[in-house]
Amino acid sequence: SARHQRQRRAPPEVSERTFHLAQLNVARLAAPLDSPQLAEFVAALDPINALADGAPGFVWRLQTDAGDATSLHVWDDERMIVNMSVWESIDALREFVYRGDHVQVMRRRREWFQKMTHAFTVLWWIAADQVPTVEQATARLAQLEELGPTPGAFTFRELFLPPGQDAGRRDDDRWACEVG
Repeated sequence: SARHQRQRRAPPEVSERTFHLAQLNVARLAAPLDSPQLAEFVAALDPINALADGAPGFVWRLQTDAGDATSLHVWDDERMIVNMSVWESIDALREFVYRGDHVQVMRRRREWFQKMTHAFTVLWWIAADQVPTVEQATARLAQLEELGPTPGAFTFRELFLPPGQDAGRRDDDRWACEVG
């Protein structure tokens, strides 16, 4: 049976005022997961997930006993896949996503995924001792879609600092990833 929220590394002991960054990324596969078109994407999953698990600032990621989340169907569409993780900071997640070997996967996303016409990535702050649920994450994505970036649901392009640090937004185009 799948354990939908197995933790790879326990969160460090922290005070109640410490926050971690949660992220949800959704994508619609361009073909069935077992198709030849997606063979290289599937082959890259384990190595990329291992890189994430060992990356500085990594806390947790959503996965089944198989080690990834591709078999989890959050929506009725079998081709919609999710990636959800928790990081110690924006900088830790940004470093993983936009530097190193993960960038090679990002560069090939148009081969493997359909262009999304709605919000597909959302970031939000959680208490450091919590693990987000899929339901919470999809609600944050819907909030971003409905309201645009807010402190409760934002993107790399329009960042918000953790609660209590700053009420303001930090727009940062250096890390924006164009839809496509």
